[in-house]
Amino acid sequence: MKLVIVTTVSAFQKDVLKLFKQADIEAFSSSEIDGYKTAPSLMATQTWFPSEKGGHESLMFFSFTKASKIESLFKLIESFNNQMETNNPIRAIVIPVEKHI
Repeated sequence: MKLVIVTTVSAFQKDVLKLFKQADIEAFSSSEIDGYKTAPSLMATQTWFPSEKGGHESLMFFSFTKASKIESLFKLIESFNNQMETNNPIRAIVIPVEKHI
């Protein structure tokens, strides 16, 4: 068992859900996050009005699943990213799980 974490801009939510389904990863969680590229742009987005959002609306998905399913997901994400026209690729990492209950 491993932990896979995937991040993307909100615009690709449906695409990520489709990729998870194609990789046969049925159980996962997601969370809304603010994405930032560099510290200078973070400083540039700070304003006098705290109600204004500075980051990019992004999503984080994560799942505890089998390594074989993660390999499939990575191939699908790589293919998706190769066909993108924007500079916001889907990102993914894998963390090994030593112990679980």
